[in-house]
This record gives sequence, C-alpha cells and structure tokens, in this order.
Amino acid sequence: MKKFAWLLTLVLALSLVLSACGAGATPTPAPVEKFRVAVVMPSAINDLAFSQSMYDALVRVQKDMGGPDKFEIVYSENMFVVDDAAAAIRDYATKGYDLVIAHGSQYGSSLQEIAPDFPDTSFAWGTTVDTFGLPNVFAYEAASQEGGYVNGVLAAALTNTDVIGVIGPIETGDAKLYVDGFKAGVLSAKPGAQVNVNYIGSFSDTALAAEAATTHIAAGADILTGTAQMVVGAIGKAEEANVLWFGTQSNQSSLAPKIVVASQVYHWEVVLKQMIDLIQGGTLGGQSFTANLANGGEVIEVNPDSNVFDYAKPLAEDTVKGIIDGSIKITLP
Repeated sequence: MKKFAWLLTLVLALSLVLSACGAGATPTPAPVEKFRVAVVMPSAINDLAFSQSMYDALVRVQKDMGGPDKFEIVYSENMFVVDDAAAAIRDYATKGYDLVIAHGSQYGSSLQEIAPDFPDTSFAWGTTVDTFGLPNVFAYEAASQEGGYVNGVLAAALTNTDVIGVIGPIETGDAKLYVDGFKAGVLSAKPGAQVNVNYIGSFSDTALAAEAATTHIAAGADILTGTAQMVVGAIGKAEEANVLWFGTQSNQSSLAPKIVVASQVYHWEVVLKQMIDLIQGGTLGGQSFTANLANGGEVIEVNPDSNVFDYAKPLAEDTVKGIIDGSIKITLP
C-alpha cells in the first residue's frame, strides 16, 4: 500500500510538471541556420578594384547578419584561369553552400554548364543581367557609367591641358560602361577636351597598364582614370608624374593619397541582401539586379587628402544629385 501511494504521488508530480511546461513555459526556439556563401574571383581580395569590391561587400553583409556564426564567407581568389575557377565553383556547389558567386563575366559559360547540375543551389554572377533563363542563377551589374560620368565632370573641371587618358581592360561589362560614362561626363562639361582611350586587352596586366599610362602622360594628359585590377600599375605612373587619378570599383586613394581625387565604390551588399532574402524565401534565382547611385550600390568617395578636395566634393555631390533626380541625362558615346 505504501508503495502504491508513493507511485501515485510520483505520477501526480510528473503530471503537474508536464502541465506547467505545456501551459506557461516558452518553447525553445529552433536554432537559426548559418547562411553560407562562397565566392570565386579573378584577382586578390585586396586588389583595390573588382575583387575587393565584392569581398568588402560580403564582409559588410556578414556584420549586418550577426557575424561569422550567422553568415559564413569562403573564397577562391586569383582565379584568372577560367578552368580553375569552374572547378572551384563546382566544388563549392558540391559542398552545399547556399549561394555560390562567380564574380567575373569570364565565368559565365562555366556557370551555364554547372548550375543545372545543382538545382537546389543558388548561383550569382556579374557583371551582367543574363541569368541564362535558369531558375537558380542570379545576375548582377553596376551602372558604372553613372559614377564614370561624375568622375568625368570632375576631371573636366580640373584639367589644365584638356588632355585626359583612360586605361581600360577589355571592352565589355562594367568596364566599358565606366569608360563610356567617364568620357560622356568630360565632354558634357568641356566639349573641346581630348579624351584618349586605350583598352590594353587584359584585366590583370599591371605592366601593360603602366605602359599605357606612360603613353598618355607623354601625349599631354594631366588626368588619368582606368578600371579593373591592373590599374595599380597605372596609378604608380600617375603618382610619379604628379598626374591626377580617378578610380572605380574600390576606393583607391590609399595607393596615392595626393593624386587620387575620387573613386566610384561598388557596394554590392545592396544587391546581395536582396538575393539572400529571396533565397531564404525559396527563390533560388531567375532575377537580375543593378547597383547604381540611387540605390546606394555605387558611392562616390572623394579623397579628403587630395589637394582639390574642397572644390571636388561639392561638384561631385551636385552631379550625383542631378543623376539621381533626373536633371542630368547621361548620353553614352
């Protein structure tokens, strides 16, 4: 009898505990899964140009999403050999990353072959708007002609020789848009200026970029600009000759603080966050995005150490405002 009473008491106690848990206890929330991103890029994460623009944006997204415990970043840099990049893209997809970014227009054909093999993985590539009609591929581009135009207006106001040199890589994507926008900005403000454009046929050859810069300077250019990671070589020559420089993709003022006037900086986090929201909602691709001045995906950063900062900053701000509100129309050559 005593044993029965003890068992009855235990059962009643357990019932009360279970009842209390069901009625008033807060259920333990399910752990939030880490979002995992892998990026393949053609140059180094500190190239002060195209690859760094994406890496810096991912770091900013990571911070906003709660740090490495919530948002993982892995990368393969200096993937200038397309076959090596394709192998890295496929490897990341095999490992189950939520988003695999092929950061380079040269990777498009590879992605077109790889993405259908991994229908549950999201891929993104740029700069382009072409998703190949695939439901798990996002595309992104920069309206780099906008920042190019701003830089061009500044260059026109600052040149003394009316000769300006431009070093381009390959005539495609955001590089061509930037060059065309820069030229349009110069000629809108100073129609008689001479804008000499030289595409060197490479995104990474710093020696060729330096050679092109030397040629421009010898032709009388007192201002230079260029795009892609190879411009490091050109900036060095500009600094030697005390020629002003305008940058794009990343802030390049640290390379030559006295001669870099302004940089158009890509803030890819503006489009990355939209992709991530879609992926978390079940949409794995099929859409394209554009970074521009209006949505904050492009920002003109005027170098405070430049000798012309006080003049350049308000002119840059006025030009940006005009592009955003539509009072300035960009007509590309």
